[in-house]
Amino acid sequence: MSQPFDVDLIRSQFPSLQLTVNDRPLIYFDSAATSQKPACVIDAINNHYSGGQANVHRGSHSLTSASTQRFENARQTVADFLNVSKDTIVWTRGATEALNLIAQSCARNSLQPGDEILVSEMEHHANIVPWQLVAEQTGAEVVKIPVVRETCQLDMQAFYERLSDKTKLVAVCHINNVTGTRNPIEEIIQSAHRIGAITVIDGAQGIVHETPDLTDLGADFYVFSGHKLFAPAGIGVLYGKKALLDAMPPWHGGGKMVEKVSFEGTDFASSPAKFEAGTPNVAGAIALAEAITWYQAIDLKHAELHISNLQRQLYEGLSKLEDIRIIGYQPGSSILSFVMDGVHPSDIATLLDQQGIAARSGHHCAHPLMDALNLSGTVRISLAIYNTAEEVTQCLEALEKACDIL
Repeated sequence: MSQPFDVDLIRSQFPSLQLTVNDRPLIYFDSAATSQKPACVIDAINNHYSGGQANVHRGSHSLTSASTQRFENARQTVADFLNVSKDTIVWTRGATEALNLIAQSCARNSLQPGDEILVSEMEHHANIVPWQLVAEQTGAEVVKIPVVRETCQLDMQAFYERLSDKTKLVAVCHINNVTGTRNPIEEIIQSAHRIGAITVIDGAQGIVHETPDLTDLGADFYVFSGHKLFAPAGIGVLYGKKALLDAMPPWHGGGKMVEKVSFEGTDFASSPAKFEAGTPNVAGAIALAEAITWYQAIDLKHAELHISNLQRQLYEGLSKLEDIRIIGYQPGSSILSFVMDGVHPSDIATLLDQQGIAARSGHHCAHPLMDALNLSGTVRISLAIYNTAEEVTQCLEALEKACDIL
């Protein structure tokens, strides 16, 4: 059962939020890049390594049996979180590796010259470059779904105009990492399936703010990284429909993903094992499961309302600063990007950092979106459940000073 939302209680569980930066209490506004970690997640990693860890799915001694059980229990936790079966969950290093796996194992073995891959203009590079690589390898073509510049939302009319019998795969993000735009993934998935196209959803930003029921959603693939969901870096999840995973060949070769190896040939294990060659990030998987358990114990409805209120407070404050131009404001999002005319975004971020405020500046691994908006970069403030109204107020005061200085 979820607990009543209490931001002070939440903050008390994050050791890093007690830090000082440049002699100021840390204000962390970069959670879209990576989240801070609660103590229970840090403890889960420590407990794994100090409590008799061993390699998994190898050997017959007690330590490896216990580690394997915890590792597979973590997979079950993720599966339950997404309302799918355990054998559809593949461990990866993150969303980037998961997208590359899909491109090289699924798309590369099915695409032909003349086929098209629809990719939105607002994607993170991780959901663009793998499709460009596989297009070069197969003779397929990557086709852009443009954004509407004024709203920073997908041009759905253009999407339908580009969707055709040539379309074999559609790749879009759940939530954009620059403006917080929430894409109509339900509509996109249904429309793509009507013409037989495979759908790939990058959930790296979405998973933190919406818990998707993947059985109901119907996406063929959904990926996310643990480090944005209060878990450590180096662990990620690839969900794939069972029939697709079973039909896909392995991408990496090595131990664990085989039944038998000889110089005459190799018999591969069934999915998901055939995609998990080598020693996995056992501690990361266990810590991700702990992060999910911790996250689900929170009153998420009120947590998201809290974040939405902070974003509105930030928007209203920034709107009063004449030199600030907000980019693609999405009400209710956790993200707000802006520019200051005539000032490089990194200069603003540096001034904020000097006052203990960690905000992101740059292109945010989204060059095509920046090009569409005719920008070289933005300052991005991304909010999480551990941020407070007082922190937003301090940020606005710092930005008002920056406007006077720059």
